[in-house]
Amino acid sequence: MTTSYMTGFANHFASEAIPGALPQGRNSPQKPAFGLYAEQLSGTAFTAPRSENRRSWLYRLRPSAAHPAFTRYQGAPLFAPGVVKQPFAPNRLRWGPLDIDGEADWIDSLTTMVVAGDGPTTQAGVAVHIYRATRDMARRAFVSGDGELVVIPEQGRLTLFTEMGRIDLQPGEIALIPRGVRFRVTLPDGKARGYVAENHGAPFRLPDLGPIGANGLANPRDFETPTAWFEDVEGDFELVQKFRGSLWTTNLGRSPLDVVAWHGNLAPCKYDLFRFNTIGSISYDHPDPSIFTVLTSPSDVPGTANVDFVIFPPRWLVAEDTFRPPWFHRNVMSECMGLITGAYDAKAEGFRPGALSLHNQMSGHGPDVASWKGASEAALKPHKIEDTMAFMVESRWIFSPTDYALKTSALDEDYDQVWQGFPKAELPRG
Repeated sequence: MTTSYMTGFANHFASEAIPGALPQGRNSPQKPAFGLYAEQLSGTAFTAPRSENRRSWLYRLRPSAAHPAFTRYQGAPLFAPGVVKQPFAPNRLRWGPLDIDGEADWIDSLTTMVVAGDGPTTQAGVAVHIYRATRDMARRAFVSGDGELVVIPEQGRLTLFTEMGRIDLQPGEIALIPRGVRFRVTLPDGKARGYVAENHGAPFRLPDLGPIGANGLANPRDFETPTAWFEDVEGDFELVQKFRGSLWTTNLGRSPLDVVAWHGNLAPCKYDLFRFNTIGSISYDHPDPSIFTVLTSPSDVPGTANVDFVIFPPRWLVAEDTFRPPWFHRNVMSECMGLITGAYDAKAEGFRPGALSLHNQMSGHGPDVASWKGASEAALKPHKIEDTMAFMVESRWIFSPTDYALKTSALDEDYDQVWQGFPKAELPRG
């Protein structure tokens, strides 16, 4: 892996698996070294401002354009199946961890749970999926033409073989795969479970720090891009592509992971969530959860994200005369949460690693009765929350659950009950 030192993911990187494969002084020479093919992968419009423009040049064994026509893919029955059509209530929803059962690789195990916004056709919104893989992707690769992917392991390690190189990933780390980058997934531990956030809107970037200043939150130096690596494999090799919400397949006749060298600022990367520099109150009041934003995808409304990726990592709590867990609130942003490890400080039980919760726009939520009672009576000494890592996918758009999500036995039918039993406030009589 190569340390990226990215500011808003705008830095330029270069890597070659074979010395001399990367051309010098020009991007597309008449005859690239070794008979390689020069190909540009554009993650933004050609005319995007220089500070926002993302593209990389790839030097590969054969052009990615060389493939037969795509046909409908018949696997992955729960991946991108569409959301409920009928009106659904603004209820809070929660799902327990989905079982890791059956025989499926990473693609076929993907299960779409919720979708926010109009999706890939309008290039806005986000979808949240869960994977439960039990075998390697063999002689096949995947690419999303609909959005970039944040891969969030919860159980088991993953190895992502991408066009730009190899990424080894474990729980507590995330990988960001740009829209259009091809990759395959293997399972060093034999099985794996985790989450995927698929961003259909503007590419993720680091949030501006504003009054925080120059340092804090996710440090650019901690995002790592891969070193060039390629796979020279001939014969049957399937490519599954997600396009306009549907899955399509073609047989390339070779591995698509044949990039010998590359340079540019559009590349997959990984980030260790435990390196996040948490900022919090040292006087009073619990700060807004936006202070925990790792990545943001802006929308056309200034200051209002298409999607934010937010985490709740280990941290010290020291605020005085303050209810320290997240307070009761209703939000114009919709919130989908998952748990990677440990427990979440606003829920005493029922929210386990691998679980998922949904609090849509303006749905009241906050701590359950036990968490409220404990926090209200706790001695306000400095306290460190340890052994935890929760995350939130927050969007300006309303999340719609899939049919599967509403019918699975993992749905907690009694979730609303966690907010029952709060005593009524006692006002003075006089």
